[in-house]
Amino acid sequence: MKSMIISEIWSILKTSHGNAILLKPRNKDIAVPIFIGTLEMQSILVGKEGLNLSRPHTHDLFLNMLSHVNLSIKRVEVYELKDDVFHARLVITGGEYTREKPLIMDSRPSDAFAIAARKKSPIYLASSIIEQTGVPLTFFINDLEEESDNQYRSLKEQLEQAIAEEEYEQAAEIRDLLKMLDDDSIIA
Repeated sequence: MKSMIISEIWSILKTSHGNAILLKPRNKDIAVPIFIGTLEMQSILVGKEGLNLSRPHTHDLFLNMLSHVNLSIKRVEVYELKDDVFHARLVITGGEYTREKPLIMDSRPSDAFAIAARKKSPIYLASSIIEQTGVPLTFFINDLEEESDNQYRSLKEQLEQAIAEEEYEQAAEIRDLLKMLDDDSIIA
């Protein structure tokens, strides 16, 4: 098995190349950026902030199903970078699946992070990925304040569009995300 290092979601950024989750390995001053879509970013933020939504998202539904069959997420692993694509998996225990013989499910990293954020499950990164893609934290620190402003503007635009399209449930979720930004609680 590859050497794995426990990590945390350090920040979520919107860049000129898209949205990025910055995973910070424990006891290291670097972050691994993993690019994700806007909807996935919103789902991770909802999970990270513990928001209660009126209806379950797909990640909530998945976790509810696991709970009903007495299974739980043990951890998330980002175990490989192949052809510039990150590969992740969910490690699930409960029932016939033990710590020694867990159920392993392939996952997109963004889905795995949304699930881990909801359950406060640990996220592990392969040390080889950290070596290949780790970027010093100082590279990101100067841009975090500007990024927060850009993220806020983008969410405001999405809110206006959701209201215009009468997507009120989505508008309420975006409103809650904007409130979190106002409270300066998203950027770690």
